[in-house]
Amino acid sequence: MRVSRLYVAVPLNVGSRVELDDDAAHYLRSVLRLKQDQTIVLFNGQGGEYLGRFSEVSRKTVRVEIERFVDRNVESPLGITLGLGISRGDRMDWAVQKAVELGVTQLTPLVTERCVIKFHDDKKHQRLQHWQHIVQHAAEQSGRTRLPVLSEIADLEHWVSLQRDLKVFLDPYAEQALTDLQPEHNHVTLLSGPEGGFSEQERQIAKAAGFVPVRMGARILRTETAVLSALTAVQTLWGDFN
Repeated sequence: MRVSRLYVAVPLNVGSRVELDDDAAHYLRSVLRLKQDQTIVLFNGQGGEYLGRFSEVSRKTVRVEIERFVDRNVESPLGITLGLGISRGDRMDWAVQKAVELGVTQLTPLVTERCVIKFHDDKKHQRLQHWQHIVQHAAEQSGRTRLPVLSEIADLEHWVSLQRDLKVFLDPYAEQALTDLQPEHNHVTLLSGPEGGFSEQERQIAKAAGFVPVRMGARILRTETAVLSALTAVQTLWGDFN
């Protein structure tokens, strides 16, 4: 029987008891229908995971008793920072989910000129919470023990000025390929645009900040496909796919 896996944003220690929040408790009790004395794996994104057993499952409370620590690590040796131009609805959700599955270390949603979604401050917070849940669920599903960092929504020009090491932006009109490059300090920064790609001004801003334009083959890819392809490529070249 497959043991369920759950992210919890609390300290975890062998011998302690953890009371799950309402959302997690409802999911485990009402959706998965887990019972008292069944086992579960918890992790808090700080490394490793904890094997626990339900000590109480009631309508009001779900508690887990932590029995054992498992020093498990599935992180890539390649650190990957991703700046992702915000796209509409499911496209953005899908890109965030797959980025986590493919080992991204840090992800920043970026406002760009061709971004079709405009955010007020309250909407930014709601959208970030939504993406954070996607990050957590993708980490649960993919077996990661360290939670990728989801940064605040940023403007492209400000974000590119803060990046370091090998910096790459995906550009269907570029002449270079990833195979022409080498990461620095086992780290690469990827910049991917929204629907419609980057404007010419944004391309110049990225290049002025030291980003190298690269193409992912001869075809123009949708934004979510470009992210998936680039992450797969860097993991194959320099990460843990080889």
